[in-house]
Parts: sequence; structure tokens; C-alpha cells
Amino acid sequence: MDNVNKTLYIPLYGKALVSKKGIILQDKKAEELWEQAQFPLKSKSKSKWLAYYMGMRSAVFDQWVKDTLKKHPKAIVLHLGCGLDSRVLRVDCNTIWYDIDFPEVITERKLHYTETDLYHMIASDIRDTTFLDSIPKADNAIVLLEGVSMYLKNDELQKTLAKLTEHFGALSLLVDCYTPFAAKMSKIKNPINDVGVKDVFGIANPQVLENGTGLTFIQEHQLTPKHLIDQLKGFEKYVFKNVYAGKTSKKLYKLYEYGN
Repeated sequence: MDNVNKTLYIPLYGKALVSKKGIILQDKKAEELWEQAQFPLKSKSKSKWLAYYMGMRSAVFDQWVKDTLKKHPKAIVLHLGCGLDSRVLRVDCNTIWYDIDFPEVITERKLHYTETDLYHMIASDIRDTTFLDSIPKADNAIVLLEGVSMYLKNDELQKTLAKLTEHFGALSLLVDCYTPFAAKMSKIKNPINDVGVKDVFGIANPQVLENGTGLTFIQEHQLTPKHLIDQLKGFEKYVFKNVYAGKTSKKLYKLYEYGN
């Protein structure tokens, strides 16, 4: 895998750690995959604080998918840049689901997941939207971009989103983003540096992803909601709440919902 693809091991470790601790996110598949992978993460990317953040982010995405499927139970789900994530198992939905990532990631993924009539994996760079040729048009689609947008330039992300809105009747999108300041600081200090990634991109405001995409910004979500922080205890809860989920963090990292 190239350096960008290796970043998938950072959230995998985080989800495995919180699951093993019995907090935030229950993900036995992540525990199993991390035990098998034993990827040599370094200190920053193996921080327990980052693991808590990764676990909370995934839990928020999971809940959003569940809530959105209640509104659109027949929607097709697309998880773009899925890595080795087991959301399709955690959400346990009864709808058509596509996990999409680079060919080398999907090759690895197919060693651990099995396709069914409802579950499919597609090997593709998400900037090459010909992957949509393999997906039937539908009245509703739910699209997840978790830990992905920061590796795409704004125009690349806009072009991908525009093709998605052309393909589906209605689109519900959840995407986490760096701010431009966070992208700048990432060249100096970011856990992804541990796997050799330096170039990332930020989004100045949520309206950036409205440009030419046919999408409308709906709302900003909390990446570290109180009910998840409250699962931490004592000193860990105090430090995470005030440092890792404090005002500085909120200036660096955003979670936006869109629709059309």
C-alpha cells in the first residue's frame, strides 16, 4: 500500500482499542483485524487520545447512518474510502451497501469480508467516478466520507460529489474535514506523518462543498458528543474534554452534513 492507504491502520487501531476497552464503539471485527495486522504504528498515531477520537468519530457516523436509514430505508449506502472499516456489520442494515476504496485496499479487504446480494466492494480511486457505472441509479443514496476529504483537493472533492448527485435522485452526505489551518499544521504535526503523509487539504467553510455539486449544507455535527466523552472516566475524561475536544480541536476539524 502507498502512504495514504496506510493511514487506514490509524482508525483501525483506534476502533480496536476502544472496543477492547468496552467503551464508545463495539467493533469485534476491528479487534480481530488489528490483532492480525500488527501494523507498526508510531507513538503519535498509537496515542490513546487519538484512539478515543477515532472511536467517537466512527460512532457518530454509525448513528447518523442509522438515523438517515430510518428516513430513507430503501436508500443505497456508499462508503467512500472505506479502508478496513466494519461499519456495514456495526450498522446491520438491510439495504444495498457499497464499500469503495483503492484497488490495493479492496484486495486486502476481500481477505476479511465476503460479498453478498446486498453487500459489495468496488476497487477504485473515488476521484475516478466511473465506479458509479457499477452502481444502479436509485431514488436515494447515503454517502459517507470518513477520514477521506483531507486527502483530496477541493476541486477533486467537488467533482466527485457532483457526479454522485447526478447519479442519484437524492443524496444524504456526511463528511469530516480539516480546516485550512489544520491542513497547514499537518505538515508539522499530525499522526498521519508517522506513515509518511504530508500533503493534506482543508475546507474553509461548509459552503465550499456546495459549489457545483448540487448539494446544500444542512448542519454541522459534533465529532465528540458529550454522551461519548462521558464514557471516559476521571483524569482521562478531564484531559480529553478540555484538550482533545476543546476549542482548539473545533477550530481544526469539522463534521458537515449535506443533502439535495
